[in-house]
Amino acid sequence: MTAVKLAIVGMGMIGKRHHQAMKTLMEAELIAIVDPAEQAKEIALNEGIRWFAKTEEMLAEVVPEGVIVSTPTEIHLAPTLSALEAGCHVLVEKPIAANLEEARQIQKISKQVDRNVMVGHHRRYYGLMEETRELVSSEKFGGLLAVHGQWTSRKADSYFIPQWRQQSSSGPVLINLIHEMDILRFICGEIESVTAQIQTGFRSHPKEETAAIILQFQSGVLGTFLLSDATPSPWNWEHATGENVNFPHTGQNSYYFMGSDACLEFPNLRIWNSVGKPDWNYQMTMEEKLVPLEDAYIAQCHHFCGVVRGWEKPRITAEDASKTLAVTLAVFDSAKQQQTIWL
Repeated sequence: MTAVKLAIVGMGMIGKRHHQAMKTLMEAELIAIVDPAEQAKEIALNEGIRWFAKTEEMLAEVVPEGVIVSTPTEIHLAPTLSALEAGCHVLVEKPIAANLEEARQIQKISKQVDRNVMVGHHRRYYGLMEETRELVSSEKFGGLLAVHGQWTSRKADSYFIPQWRQQSSSGPVLINLIHEMDILRFICGEIESVTAQIQTGFRSHPKEETAAIILQFQSGVLGTFLLSDATPSPWNWEHATGENVNFPHTGQNSYYFMGSDACLEFPNLRIWNSVGKPDWNYQMTMEEKLVPLEDAYIAQCHHFCGVVRGWEKPRITAEDASKTLAVTLAVFDSAKQQQTIWL
């Protein structure tokens, strides 16, 4: 069987991750790269792949079966719609779009042309996620009562050299927190309200830097989340898991799920139980559950090929990702309006 013909639009850090994933899969073939940068052109020429500066230029000459859109968030919409209207299935990086109106446009066109849109919330492809959801809903855990999470790390000064990374569209809420909101929705269920405060001014960038958030879930579970890209800290997903080779692996957990009978540290699964009744009079013991971390980008690309061929349904649809976007954008709305946002 011939490989699925794919193109990448946007050959930055995440575009390169998609490229590396494709190289490991027999069922995927990269036939085009779209990115005006000279570095992207060099990659294409060195590997014998066709290069284009614009999506429209590519689609005028070659129409891939699937297109991966990994441009900055504020320019997700145009290449996604162009690819769909040309008859391509699309994997668009998270967040699906810069705002909910654009997300709705993507959903609408996807249905009109009968082409699938997948969204790159790649952490959903880890077996660890399914394992955690099962644990916190298990009889052993009791009822889930509360959750606390954080993503705190000081991004390097060089990260902000591109001007677009200094804007709120590329700030930690839409770049980092959106991953965490998706994790929380997946494990704990839908979020019905968001109350947030935002702080800025450390770097004199237009974007936010620190946010403190209170969440209420439809199930009644309460949650808190602390976000900052201005503090050196080991308490974030990347440091905890070693997923990103650019982040030193510390193994420090950044989530705490509290149940009525037990509690859980995540993403390195440490389960705490009482020796006896689950109250403060009894000693607690810790059991560590080792779950290997797969390469989520390879799993995602494999799944995308299955979606393109019609063998599988998208694991993270445009509709699903739009819910994560709505919850994440509510952080801005709550901070601006100084009130709880109900979803």
